[in-house]
Amino acid sequence: MKKIIQISLVAIFILSALTPIFSREHTPLKAKKQPLVVFVCGDHEYSGESTLPLLAAVLEKQYGFRTKVLKSFPDQNAEKDIPGLEALAEADLAVFFLRWRLLPADQVAHIEAYLKSGKPIMGFRTTTHSFNYPKTDPLFPYNGFAERAFGAPPGWGGPSKHTHYGHNASTDATVIPEKSKHPILTGVNPDFHVRSWLYRVLPDYPVKGTEWLIMGKAVNADKTAEVQPIAWTWENQYKGKVFFTTMGHPEDFSVEPFQRLVVNAIHWELGLKVPKKWAGKLDINVPYRGMVNSK
Repeated sequence: MKKIIQISLVAIFILSALTPIFSREHTPLKAKKQPLVVFVCGDHEYSGESTLPLLAAVLEKQYGFRTKVLKSFPDQNAEKDIPGLEALAEADLAVFFLRWRLLPADQVAHIEAYLKSGKPIMGFRTTTHSFNYPKTDPLFPYNGFAERAFGAPPGWGGPSKHTHYGHNASTDATVIPEKSKHPILTGVNPDFHVRSWLYRVLPDYPVKGTEWLIMGKAVNADKTAEVQPIAWTWENQYKGKVFFTTMGHPEDFSVEPFQRLVVNAIHWELGLKVPKKWAGKLDINVPYRGMVNSK
């Protein structure tokens, strides 16, 4: 009898030890990490280093994304250093707001590696002229980064005559009716106004194959102005999904249709369902600083 009890106790012990193992077979796999959005900021004029962190905070709080914001160091006027660009290797989406940077080759290599990875990429406004290397610099061809990455003009001025219609101008934005069902335009008012003075990109840009979503008409322009595309999508040569907008004045980020456009575009680029419900206007209010000297 004693032997039977001992055997029973051993059996119970073995079963107890094995139960967690058997149970683990039916335990759901650990949830996949939320997408990582890396913001790369460095512009002299439009305060991307202030607006994009606020956008990043919204993405984390309301949508559960992970974000990382990289800034020019020590301030927005510092053209030769954006620390932490190695984070792009882990990014699921890279968002750029740059203007005339002169980054060293090792930092540019991180950007180039991301671009060639075929991951989605987004850009704002002055990112059309992200870099400004002199002709004698081996990185001079990188001045055309925006064309390869976003289908945008390859720098300011030049053969494409990329310019704007004056700092006293602003823009009436209109959704192209035929594109109103695009997921990025979910809940975006078909007509809205932004402070950004209109950028001239036509007739050569955006490049062939881009899908235009929104057109802009200059208000109070300093010269004769044609209607221009101000937001488009594309698939670049590396098979990366692209969203680009020539909007991005800091006051634009306080305009609700623009806010929703950007949040929608981030979801779309990540292959996620664009949220139909909108929590309401985001608390992003950054005044226009313009270009100021470093302290």
